Amino acid sequence: MIVIAITGASGVIYGVELLKALKELNIETGLLISDPAKIVIKYELEDYDLDEIKSLADHFFEANEIDSSINSGSFKFDSLVIIPCSMKTVSAIANGYASNSITRVADVALKERRDLVLVPRETPLRSAHLENMLRISKEGGIILPAMPAFYHNPESINDITDFIVGKVLDVLKIDNEMFKRWEKP
Repeated sequence: MIVIAITGASGVIYGVELLKALKELNIETGLLISDPAKIVIKYELEDYDLDEIKSLADHFFEANEIDSSINSGSFKFDSLVIIPCSMKTVSAIANGYASNSITRVADVALKERRDLVLVPRETPLRSAHLENMLRISKEGGIILPAMPAFYHNPESINDITDFIVGKVLDVLKIDNEMFKRWEKP
């Protein structure tokens, strides 16, 4: 199972599009959505409601339900992708502050040596942000900033989101054709 967590950074479309891609690939998913993400979803995704997003996942877990089974190291999942990942969440993970289900599952992923992919969506970055991401990287987490390439000549927002989703699938070792790969002209 791949757990997807959507936090309150701008770019919640990345999380939704990743859920759609995994559903198309018939890969089991769990979903966590932070309270701030629910607010951002209302602003950024007028065409979606929360129930529609939840329906894209096989399992939904409340982000503030600390006694949920997903918070235990004995809960079976292969990977956690936090997409987008707020700097508040990066900081909490880097400093072992597991105050909600999202940061607790990230803590479990690191301690159990499971895949952890963070897709931060913030710019510019201050030194504390970079230091926190470095701490997570040193523990085995993958930092995959939402920085799309443009060599494939994107023509739409979907082309840009597909690039990032495809890169996430790549680091999870899931074959995909979400974007046009670089080829020497």
